[in-house]
Amino acid sequence: MNTRSDPSYDPTPWYRQRWPWLLMVMPGISLVLGGVLLYLAITTNDGLVVDDYYRQGRAIDQTIARSVVAAEQGLAAEVGVRAEEIRIALDAKQGVELPPELIVTIIHPTRAGFDQVLRLPRVDGQYAGPIAPMSLGRWHVQIEDPERVWRLHGDVRIPDETQVRILPYDV
Repeated sequence: MNTRSDPSYDPTPWYRQRWPWLLMVMPGISLVLGGVLLYLAITTNDGLVVDDYYRQGRAIDQTIARSVVAAEQGLAAEVGVRAEEIRIALDAKQGVELPPELIVTIIHPTRAGFDQVLRLPRVDGQYAGPIAPMSLGRWHVQIEDPERVWRLHGDVRIPDETQVRILPYDV
């Protein structure tokens, strides 16, 4: 037992000892980081991609039907993405008339605020137009005619793939 008469007795108060502070470091860091994460959760947008999941789910049958129409017409697209431009070369079966413009939707998989909807006119057999700069990563590209009768859907990975071929889904 340590008493004042014992030579190993240390009268230093607890707050001047090293061990209590070392034991409090991890819980203290956890409290600070928890506060930072709570602040970020309250002040930032969660980036909800789709508000109405039920309605989107019901529209799947129509989407599949539009992909079938694209397959029946033999549609295929060569998509080229550059720094601030997108260029699309559209191919179809013999006798299928290509539309005068395309509706192209560039979709970020997790952040709806980065999505872009473009109307690209046909010039010299290709559809081209400016786009907002895209961040690195995977992007969904959806190509439709203005009447929304058919659609093509594919993925592009920036910066690895700047030229991709998009075919109709195999249905």
